[in-house]
Amino acid sequence: MKLFQEFKEFAVKGNMIDMAIGIIIGASFNSVIDVLVRKVLLPPLSLLSNGINLGSQKIVLREAQKNSLGEFTIEEVAINYGLFIETLLDFLIVGFTIFIVVKFINRLNKKAEDIKDKSVSTPKNIQLLTEMNSLLKEQNRILKNKTI
Repeated sequence: MKLFQEFKEFAVKGNMIDMAIGIIIGASFNSVIDVLVRKVLLPPLSLLSNGINLGSQKIVLREAQKNSLGEFTIEEVAINYGLFIETLLDFLIVGFTIFIVVKFINRLNKKAEDIKDKSVSTPKNIQLLTEMNSLLKEQNRILKNKTI
């Protein structure tokens, strides 16, 4: 029963919805990055390397063998290092892009938390905390003057 209650709190707080939105956007973003790497970045790299298709690069450990009818009896065994390099490039681009987005969002959050910066609206909780802090300072000043 406690597990159900915890799940209900988790779902109601919006965490599950936020995660679902993040996963859907992430999947779409992955498609964009895949096209960026395979269709935009890799063709110029292929030109620089005399037309070598990076994705098809591999080290063949055992050649495929055909029988007299032309059917494969033994499949090829190969290390597909080119595909690994493409996937690694995908990962680096996604990681760097997410880093830039998070850095931008953090900069906006810092601006929003600065009560003196009027170019960005300050969140209500920051405004309230700032007002409470000012009132406490004023109260301490008044109390300090009364005791003297």
